[in-house]
Amino acid sequence: MTTSIENLKIKIFADGADLNGMLEMHEKPYIKGLTTNPTLMRKAGIANYKSFALEVLSQIKEKPISFEVFSDEFAEMKRQAMEISGWGENVYVKIPITNTLGESTADVVDYLVQQDVKVNVTALMTTEQVVEIAKVLDSTVPSYVSVFAGRIADTGRDPESIMVESLEALRNLAKTELIWASPRELLNVFQAERIGCHIITATNDILQKIKLIGYDLNEYSLDTVKMFKNDAASAGYEI
Repeated sequence: MTTSIENLKIKIFADGADLNGMLEMHEKPYIKGLTTNPTLMRKAGIANYKSFALEVLSQIKEKPISFEVFSDEFAEMKRQAMEISGWGENVYVKIPITNTLGESTADVVDYLVQQDVKVNVTALMTTEQVVEIAKVLDSTVPSYVSVFAGRIADTGRDPESIMVESLEALRNLAKTELIWASPRELLNVFQAERIGCHIITATNDILQKIKLIGYDLNEYSLDTVKMFKNDAASAGYEI
């Protein structure tokens, strides 16, 4: 396993909605892009979607960043996507693979790609979904396909085979990159690297563990023992 984040071929995107955290990650050379979504923004206490996005984009102007539509109606999805796309050259518009009724957004994606909108099709979890959406992407328009490998793993399934099949489904789309989304641990970065995935997103809690790459396991074991000892002493435990 590599002992340096700089040696990785896979691109790491920071996933979050805290402005200070996003700016901190943006400054790191190994962070190649950023993503966010309405759930993260709500948890961060963002009240005004557009104001927040424009504030972010006033300071992050070059690295790609994805903002998501939030309508459930296809016509409104298109309108929101066109609006969001106009906020910056580095903006990708997240489009969920279906609406909440389970209806495919392929026609929405098709329309947007024809308008040269850079899309990030998100929340995919099956190879069939990737194959479906690949049919409406364009090899001349940059796009991302976000397969939620972490959520697949949450169901007890190994996501690697689905990710490998997804790479094959997108192979002929020169400007489409596959994202290993929703990772659960730093090891996922190396799993995604091994299969040739283009991008992995990671929240700040996972990114903070980058400093542990290659760390001596005996030292890490000792650190853990010291942590237990210090916490027991701090709690004043007695038997």
